[in-house]
Amino acid sequence: QVQLVESGGGSVQAGGSLKLSCQASGSISTYSRYCMGWFRQAPGSEREGVASLYNGLGTTKYAGSVKGRFTISRDYDNKILYLQIARVGPEDTAIYYCAALPMSYDDLCDPDMSPTYWGQGTQVTVSS
Repeated sequence: QVQLVESGGGSVQAGGSLKLSCQASGSISTYSRYCMGWFRQAPGSEREGVASLYNGLGTTKYAGSVKGRFTISRDYDNKILYLQIARVGPEDTAIYYCAALPMSYDDLCDPDMSPTYWGQGTQVTVSS
């Protein structure tokens, strides 16, 4: 079992920036072989994947709607995943979830993945 715990959410003014964190723990024997991702769910909308990162190589991919403003990264040794959000707008108001999927190769690691493990989510609210 893998546990994921997000932090860093809260209220932020439009135009500002925010950095979310996700601490992974549990039975992660081959941490390098995980596709890690961030998803979000806005009120009244379906959950969408916004960014992914393959642990072993650090390769990243982004949904088109957030490319250029979101940056996914990780602290491999401490098993922490990050999501930096720049120039936030009202459209970024959502619950943000960290997710993980065991994966042997990075070619299928993308924001559209179907994760095995989910965090509990952290709320981000953007005020104008």
